[in-house]
Amino acid sequence: MSPNDLNKEIENISVVLKPNHMDDLENVVSNLLRWLKRRKKNVFFSEREKERFAKLFSSKKINEINFLADEELYKQNDLIISMGGDGTLLGVCRKASSSIPIMGVNLGRLGFIAEFSKQDFYEKLSLVLAGKYSTFKKHLFSVKTSKGDEKLFFNDVVFSKNDIARMFTICVEADGEHIYDLSGDGLIISTTMGSTAYSLAAGGPIVHPSVSALLLTPICPHSLTHRPIVVNENSRLSIKLIDQTPTITLTLDGQNTIEFDKGCEVYIEKDTKRSITLIKNNDKTYFHTLKEKFVHGRREI
Repeated sequence: MSPNDLNKEIENISVVLKPNHMDDLENVVSNLLRWLKRRKKNVFFSEREKERFAKLFSSKKINEINFLADEELYKQNDLIISMGGDGTLLGVCRKASSSIPIMGVNLGRLGFIAEFSKQDFYEKLSLVLAGKYSTFKKHLFSVKTSKGDEKLFFNDVVFSKNDIARMFTICVEADGEHIYDLSGDGLIISTTMGSTAYSLAAGGPIVHPSVSALLLTPICPHSLTHRPIVVNENSRLSIKLIDQTPTITLTLDGQNTIEFDKGCEVYIEKDTKRSITLIKNNDKTYFHTLKEKFVHGRREI
């Protein structure tokens, strides 16, 4: 999408903070509130932040801060600012309305999906508030089990065991066609946005996020012929446990878990009705970010 394609003045802003410890949280929040209020913007935080803020601010200051229930915070405002790291941003993506642009600010160390840094945050936010920004949309991918669990969204999902490190075997199919019976320590199924996370660490490829694909990366496979596979993102994957292992665990983005046992089937597919709108940092390309974050292909002078 090109600059100004949303054509909507930004007045109400949701701010989502890293849920666990944040360095200098008091200054981060105070400076942001002061900066936005000078520009006559309404700022909202989750009601869940009240307890954390009570330890940092006076009761008078707390009364000046606007809080919203998550249902409103993620669906009713004009802009969402995610402040933390990639995990914080992924949590926002699972909850946000597809029509609200999301600005991911990295306050941690690596941060790959969160494209804006704390060094250039206010400069870039000024441009966003002036309507000078570009966005791109990505469809979400869902996990659902035959047990009737609710549908959950993910960037990467990991099939693994929690107890004694023993192999287990799963059957993997795409659109009803058998891919392989995989024996090993597990399997990572990743979107292209997640290709630089756990999948990469397990030997998977780096895939440009504009590529329409899903990545299947085995974790320590028993067979040397079971290598990472890239499939069409429109494929419907189904996974079944076929040995006597009592249970294995599905971990979604390191944040949500689902228990999975024999007799249960897991379905993974693109949700054509759910997408996210991310604000693009036009000063960075994908390969610039690779070099910056991973020292990938950098020439030594």
